[in-house]
Amino acid sequence: MILYGSTMSPFVRKVAAYAAEKGIALDIRPTGIGDTTPEFIAASPFRKMPALVDGDYCLSDSSAIIHYLEAKHPEPALIPADPRERGRVIWFEEFADTILFACGAKMFFNRVVAPRFLGREGDLVVADKAEREELPPILDYLEGVVPDDNFLVGGRLTLADLAVASPFANFDHSGVTIDTARYPKTGAYTKAILARPSFVSFVAREAAFLERTA
Repeated sequence: MILYGSTMSPFVRKVAAYAAEKGIALDIRPTGIGDTTPEFIAASPFRKMPALVDGDYCLSDSSAIIHYLEAKHPEPALIPADPRERGRVIWFEEFADTILFACGAKMFFNRVVAPRFLGREGDLVVADKAEREELPPILDYLEGVVPDDNFLVGGRLTLADLAVASPFANFDHSGVTIDTARYPKTGAYTKAILARPSFVSFVAREAAFLERTA
């Protein structure tokens, strides 16, 4: 299976980590902003990352890809069968993909993507405001729901953890430091999930790449 995208994207990173946890081999083909590779466009007509090609089957959108892979490779289950647990997992993925991502994107795009990859200045006022005003309520919420066992749903690793932790790598890349005195559980939780082998190699390569382009 081929996955088009850059793990610098929280969505691509989420799928890559999910596949690693499941033991699914993916051939990750680096894909950047504005990529016009015919194979990528065929897999993702609106040029959104990630895009999956499995033989003659193409699919874009991280959530769609993950649900496809979960159905095709049900073990180990990362989306619970229990209705309440499944509902919570779907909620946390949606929270990560919309609320958490939208906040982080303002910082990552304006501090990293625009100046380093698009050759123009980012809007640091927007980035700073997002960090100052939007991020604290999100962290307040997480601090109230992260359990002591460091897994969001059912006392074990699920898609919820992979989805929520993935954007925090971009916070690190954007120079955001989580106040662990104010958010001890959230800080420990995200650190533990991002330290899993399914994440650590991708995040390390991203950090090294950004170091070279600084």
